[in-house]
Amino acid sequence: MTTTTTTRCTKLSASGLVYRHYGRDVIRAHYPQLTYGSTELDWVYVRMYDEFMEAIDAIDTGVEPVPPPPTGSGSIGIVGPLYRDVTGLSSRVSRLNPRWNEVEETARDAHAGAAGVDDLDDIDDIDGTVVVRAAPPDPNARFEIACRMCGDDFLDVLTKVVEGDLPARSIVEDAVRGRTDVDASGEIMRLSSWGLPWKSELYELEYELGITVPIKYVLYEDQAGMWRVQCVSVRGKSFENRLGLPEEWRGVRDEDLSKMAGIDGCTFCHASGFIGGNVSYEGALEMARASLRAAGKVKVEF
Repeated sequence: MTTTTTTRCTKLSASGLVYRHYGRDVIRAHYPQLTYGSTELDWVYVRMYDEFMEAIDAIDTGVEPVPPPPTGSGSIGIVGPLYRDVTGLSSRVSRLNPRWNEVEETARDAHAGAAGVDDLDDIDDIDGTVVVRAAPPDPNARFEIACRMCGDDFLDVLTKVVEGDLPARSIVEDAVRGRTDVDASGEIMRLSSWGLPWKSELYELEYELGITVPIKYVLYEDQAGMWRVQCVSVRGKSFENRLGLPEEWRGVRDEDLSKMAGIDGCTFCHASGFIGGNVSYEGALEMARASLRAAGKVKVEF
């Protein structure tokens, strides 16, 4: 397994600088089995930056999610971002800052008196309860809360990357390397396990292995025992497939689909053509092969 070096436009924030120099140490503190110098540790290090740190750096250093149009494109002005992320870590940390008018309040029984309170304007007696309006929240205490929040999020993503993505990558790599054993075209691959994340790993591996004929279909058995044939989407375009299932199949089910396709055991084809099903592996494989034959020679976008 190898890692790729990506040229980034994002400048490093203080957090990014810390991660750059100590990120591997932090990862190994939680997963010591990832040894220094190993490709696994390097891969996790890069993936954690991609999935966790880069957005923090980008927001902190003012990098817009949508770049301006190229000079001479005919556009007027600069294209702004399509949306503003208010749910990410940086936004949640920002919300921990005290509001401009926020004060902390303490309450006690009115019968205990208001000893220690000099200004009666700071006391409300409501239903026998004295509410003492205190000073603004302690920013240092809020900073400690923010530190714990960031640490928890980092560990959540690290757990996913090391315990989920890393073993999944090995399975996907085996499937990619063995794709010609599934079909001589090299455009169909079979996964040995259901439910694992495979799309981002597939794109990376195609690039790293120098694959020039893109993989179109992925076969796997779902939790109910049905075999699925799923289209590989164009990278960065979730709803655009490299090669969809035949249009005439879309929205057709069961025996009607089997008759139309000339393949036994068909169960369904999604209305958008991104996925279909068959009761057997052989049937799903034939659905993928028939889709390739129906498409003929087409230009496919990675």
